[in-house]
This record gives sequence, C-alpha cells and structure tokens, in this order.
Amino acid sequence: MLLAADALGATALATDPAVRIIDYTGSTQFGDWLRAHTSRDVQLYTEEAGVNSIAINATDDFAGMAANIAFSLALYSGQMCTSPQSIFIPKHGIATDQGHKSLAEVAASIVAAIDALLADPAQAVGICGAIANPATLARIQAARDLGTVLRDTTPLPQGRCATPLIVAVDASSDAYRQECFGPVSFVVAVADAQAGIETATQIAATKGAITAALYDTDPARIAQAAQAFATAGVNLSVNLTGNIFVNQSAAFSDYHVTGANPAGNACLTDSAFIVGRFRLAMWRQPKAAPPPDEIL
Repeated sequence: MLLAADALGATALATDPAVRIIDYTGSTQFGDWLRAHTSRDVQLYTEEAGVNSIAINATDDFAGMAANIAFSLALYSGQMCTSPQSIFIPKHGIATDQGHKSLAEVAASIVAAIDALLADPAQAVGICGAIANPATLARIQAARDLGTVLRDTTPLPQGRCATPLIVAVDASSDAYRQECFGPVSFVVAVADAQAGIETATQIAATKGAITAALYDTDPARIAQAAQAFATAGVNLSVNLTGNIFVNQSAAFSDYHVTGANPAGNACLTDSAFIVGRFRLAMWRQPKAAPPPDEIL
C-alpha cells in the first residue's frame, strides 16, 4: 500500500501496471484524469468534489439551529468534503418556535451565531484551523463579488486562517451550483420549502454531494425530502440542533459517500467497498495413486 499526496507522484503510480486498486480523494479535475488514464483493469474508488446543501423550511429550535449551522460552517474553515455550502431559505421566511422569521432574520441569526462562536480569537483558531492552500484565500476574496456579503471573512491572529464568508446570491446565479472550496457559503432565496428541496437534490444529482441538511417540522415533507435526497444519492441529516453536526461522520455509525452521485463512486463504509477488493483463487491436485501393496 502506498500513499501519494501530490499529483506528480500520483500520476506515476496510477499508470504503473503493477497498481490494480486506486483510492482517490480530491478534486473532480484529477478524478477525471484518473478515469481517462488508468487501465480498465484497475479498480478506482473515488471521493470527489460536491455541493453540500442546507434546506431551511421550519424549526422548533431557532437558536439551536443557528448555532449548529454556525459551527458546521466554521469547522475546519469549510475544507471538509462534508462541509455545507449552499443554504436554501424560502423567500417568505419560515415558522419557528420564536414566531415567523423572515429570510433576512434567518440569515442574520446564522451570522450572529458565527460571530458569537468566533468572538474569542484563540477559540476561533482552534475551530477554523489553518487554510491549507493560498489559492483558497484567493477564492474567498473572489467570492465576495458574487453577491451581497452578509458576513465578511476576517483573518485570525495565528497562521493562515479566515473566518466564514456568507454571500447572498440570486437563485438564477451559478455560484451556488458548484463547489467553492473553503469557508464560503451562499444564502439562496427560493420560492417555497419544496423549491429548496428540489434545488438541493437536483444539484446533488448533477454536481455531486456527500451531505445534506434539512430543517423542517412537517413530517410529510420530511419523509418526502428523505426520499428525494436518497434518490439523489445524498446522506441526509434532519433537524440537528445540538452537538451532532452535518459535516461530522463516524464510520461506526454513519455511511460516508454513497457512490450514487458525482461526488464519489463508492460508499467508504459499506461492505461493498471492502469485498470488491478481494478475489478468490483456488488450487487443486488429484489424490496420488496408492502404492501397489496397498491395492486390495
């Protein structure tokens, strides 16, 4: 077993005739290269880019919802393959335990929760962590021009860090329909609750997604959404308000990736991911003839 952490080393290994199994996690661009350049005899397992969404339709814990989303957006500076990016909110607002909240109030609650979470710079560094690539910082700055900035990104005092950027974009924009890697999130106003679910699942099916989150209080709509996200091949989390977050998966209890949309071609924690790597080869030999004196 070998680990190649850079494209130069990976290309040499991927095309070596001795390599028969490849596990890849990273950008879709290099995933496409692997598909084009590896032999058909090679088993290729991938986990690639995706657009993870949150559909907010209603909640019975408005403060808990905002705090949970805030932590998910800040954690590891959005550099996890499971980090949420596009947030869909009905343009007429949502019902909550605190009464009806407008779209602007829902977005503002998430912004305020992030500000409170990261108020202590020392704690903020520990939550956000370092930005791995300088190109991500450039991507964050470029995203500021894609819509209306609801929360601007700010540097942190230690290392190469940045707090989450939240940008409101029009539903007609393409910005939220593709991965913007890093601590960048888009708030998108949709016609109604159903439109948010439909848009999120359509993006997942075409662009890929590893996680999705839903906030709702209508059991029938939750069941419908669960089916829609399953059809799109996305693992769904519903009404997370405590210390469980959409971008944290435990291999012993949660399936990671499904292999049913462009974000990956295999689930990383089911039996098929393991069993498909092994083959059985037998050998046999006829029983030797007994010596003459043993023949009756």
